[in-house]
Amino acid sequence: MATDYFVHESSFVDDGAKIGSGTKIWHFSHIAKCSIGENCIFSQNTFVADGVIIGNHVKVQNNVSIYAGTIIEDDVFLGPSCVLTNVLNPRAQVNRHNVYEKTIIRKGATVGANATIVCGIELGRYCFIAAGAVVTKNVPDYALMAGVPGKQTGWMSRSGVKLPKPDAVGIMVCPESGYRYQEAEKGILKCLDLDEDKPLPAELATGKTSYRKFRKKD
Repeated sequence: MATDYFVHESSFVDDGAKIGSGTKIWHFSHIAKCSIGENCIFSQNTFVADGVIIGNHVKVQNNVSIYAGTIIEDDVFLGPSCVLTNVLNPRAQVNRHNVYEKTIIRKGATVGANATIVCGIELGRYCFIAAGAVVTKNVPDYALMAGVPGKQTGWMSRSGVKLPKPDAVGIMVCPESGYRYQEAEKGILKCLDLDEDKPLPAELATGKTSYRKFRKKD
């Protein structure tokens, strides 16, 4: 039966899987009975378990397994070999299929390469988990998390650039987009110039400057 998504010949899609149009599933991957939105990319050697819910425009890089109990909203990026879990106290001799923990990754979040997300938590919108971090607690929207265990080290803009220190009235300006951000209340950051539900405009959807240049200005 013809489909409007792509599956590489080396990969398997189980009966009952719901996959949106434009999605691409590359080499040596296994998609179980789950729900995947439109225009997603699953790179080499990825796995999605039964019952997982994934939104639109999600990018899953090589060697990532997404286990039962996980909900991933639109525009999420999962970096190479990042780790998601669904049991806090696994034992080979104890079957805990009925007590999987729920992990929610909100719209626009980034999980860096080799980062580990301990199950039962929520990653906020547009948060950014640095490579190799181990995250064990809920993460606020736009928060930059790094280290083991993961701790917030700043804020990241919609463009994925660390925001500078706030000015006298508490506003932080993204050095790439020029958008302004401010804490609506302590620990809750909002973009003042673009609604969180709206996509970036076309002129900001293609990066033009290496992040290394922005980091030198920190």
